[in-house]
Amino acid sequence: MLRFMDWSVVAMGCALVLTSLGGRWWERTKVRKGDSPDQDMRFFWAWLPLLMGLGMISARVPSLLLAPHPVVMIMDSLNGVLAVIGLILALRAGRRFIRARSPRTFG
Repeated sequence: MLRFMDWSVVAMGCALVLTSLGGRWWERTKVRKGDSPDQDMRFFWAWLPLLMGLGMISARVPSLLLAPHPVVMIMDSLNGVLAVIGLILALRAGRRFIRARSPRTFG
């Protein structure tokens, strides 16, 4: 049962990576039709699912494939780096969103 749950996490990570690729494809088709790309949605549809999916995949696959301990530790370290990058990108997007929505006062 535990193996099934681990592989389901890997499958969800693959789905997130495919969602990211689909979001990038969708954006490119919209730009070809003449629409201007939305920078905020570009972040959410392209980078956040990609980072989350890669993190989920890299967290589970080495242990499921019975990789040696150093390989598992390297992948865990890379997973931590992905988490920090995702947090930084999310904070930057949130800051940009709040700045765009806040009323401007001219004093």
